[in-house]
Amino acid sequence: MSFGTAMVHARNQKSLAKRHALQVEGPTVRTFTGSAVGTATGAAGAPVAMHTPVLVLNASYEPINICGARRALVLVLKGVATTEEERNFSLHAARVKIPMPSVIRLLEYRRIPQQTRALSRKNILLRDRNTCQYCSIVLSAGELTLDHVIPRSRGGQSTWENLVACCHSCNRKKGNSMLHELMDLHLQREPRPFSLHTSRHIMRMIGSSDARWKKYLFY
Repeated sequence: MSFGTAMVHARNQKSLAKRHALQVEGPTVRTFTGSAVGTATGAAGAPVAMHTPVLVLNASYEPINICGARRALVLVLKGVATTEEERNFSLHAARVKIPMPSVIRLLEYRRIPQQTRALSRKNILLRDRNTCQYCSIVLSAGELTLDHVIPRSRGGQSTWENLVACCHSCNRKKGNSMLHELMDLHLQREPRPFSLHTSRHIMRMIGSSDARWKKYLFY
């Protein structure tokens, strides 16, 4: 075996070792790596994905974000955050057992700007709670589109104040018209930028089924 071939073989063996280094403890186990994550089954028997939502607190215990379980574990393992609330299953690597977090807290205080969300389709739908802003019907993200309140053809810009979630039926009905030109189409509420209040509301909706989140969100 040449030196180059031996090096490739060694790297492959190292990669395989890393792939099986971390496992989730529970009735069902799937191994995962840093980029390709499998799922595990917890004590209750329900599948738990590694992107299960985790509440992120600032060092002051103020809720500031939601991230996936994988990201939360990375922050904990790097010493950036600590686990405040644990789920009913854990991760173990060799002889080290790591509880799967439900709530984590940053160890250093982070100043959060007033506007922390990028203007995107996903965030517009989050702000509007997957609800058409004209007829109030709630739909999945794939069944909704974005509407420019002031049409682009009439000078409307792609801004927080001019974009709303909209069903396809209302979108066709509105077309390139201004709202004051239509008798049967009205905005349910004025579109505004993503605020701290909006973020908190979304956190409460996502965390409503997890009792461990309540003492940080419901006050």
